[in-house]
Amino acid sequence: MSGTVHKLDRRSSGEGDAYSEMLQRAHALVPKLRERAAKTEEMRRLPPETEKDLHEAGLFRILQPKRVGGSELDYVALVDFADVVALADASVAWNLANLASHHWMLGMFDERAQDLIWKDNADALIASSFVFPAGRATKVAGGYKLSGRWPFSSGVDSSTWNMLAGIVSSDDDADGVEYRVFLLKQDDYKILDTWNSTGLKGTGSNDVEAKDVFVPEHMTLAVRDVAGGPTPGSTVNPGPLYALPVFALFPFVLSGAALGNAQACLDDYIDIARHRASTYNRAKLGDLQTTQIKIAEASAKIDAARLIMRRTCIDAMADAWRGDVPMLAEKTKYRRDGAYAVNLCTEAVSLLFSASGARGLYTTGALQRQFRDAHAINAHIAFSFDAAGTNYGRVALDLPSENLTL
Repeated sequence: MSGTVHKLDRRSSGEGDAYSEMLQRAHALVPKLRERAAKTEEMRRLPPETEKDLHEAGLFRILQPKRVGGSELDYVALVDFADVVALADASVAWNLANLASHHWMLGMFDERAQDLIWKDNADALIASSFVFPAGRATKVAGGYKLSGRWPFSSGVDSSTWNMLAGIVSSDDDADGVEYRVFLLKQDDYKILDTWNSTGLKGTGSNDVEAKDVFVPEHMTLAVRDVAGGPTPGSTVNPGPLYALPVFALFPFVLSGAALGNAQACLDDYIDIARHRASTYNRAKLGDLQTTQIKIAEASAKIDAARLIMRRTCIDAMADAWRGDVPMLAEKTKYRRDGAYAVNLCTEAVSLLFSASGARGLYTTGALQRQFRDAHAINAHIAFSFDAAGTNYGRVALDLPSENLTL
């Protein structure tokens, strides 16, 4: 795959070299991951050998603090590395970025939570479901009691821990409700085999269920504490990476999977158009003006999406280095741009799928998977432009934000 070019914004040549070296490791995995794509879909989760490859390359730990052996790269790494891996398989890229982001988030928890997990196993994978209404918690002595059933816990079968979102309610209505994230070990929840999907089939995004589980206070994190600036984990992880606003930037955890998937679809289309002749009149597809226009339009959408994704992440890191916390209007812009960029990727894949004619009807080959994966990614609420655009417009008009996680 030759389409993806990463222009790095690094603070030193040493850091840039480390970033480039890690990206090269990701690129080296692309051929074998692409060969495994059918198996990954059949298993409906990451194959053990794929997990092993990602672990050995250090890719799950790209945002983990250096103090525990992680790479602690800039936030844009989530986009860049998913972009590369999705050249092979969007499901693998989705799980890579998702699980890597949880090392980043764990770095914001109380030091005791970090030590409990990372001192036992610094490679431990942590799944998640950030569907807050799915969980209900009540405050008790020393912590919380949590119950719920959460959908879309990607990579849960590979994980020994899970970050599950919930709403903490109080008997006193005057206290209102609180959004909080709870860290549960594998023994405290049940995995429900529900992931039978049309796209992102290999992500293993099953439901999980927990009933009346006690979660100690230090194994929880209030959403208000990760809205930007210092967090409970700042005492041990003072770097700017761990001062970013988590849920404002949430689309960029996963957007790279859409980007690489679209780039792979374009690269494949160009390769076929160079050599293939029309079935009906034997005209070379590459000589047709319609083919050339489709390539131009799809590539423009993909390039624009990449610029939006990377620039947002780089600008957010620059703010964090300066100690600046973005205002609500900027946070809604993050969400708007994340959704818009992924929509561009989906449009590019749909355009190329349509331009490919009957070739897209076959269940063999990558095109049908790229089309299904593109639309599965786009179905995530983080990429709903209706939701993100409405909230951006509301805040621009001085109306209250409807996104309570910002």
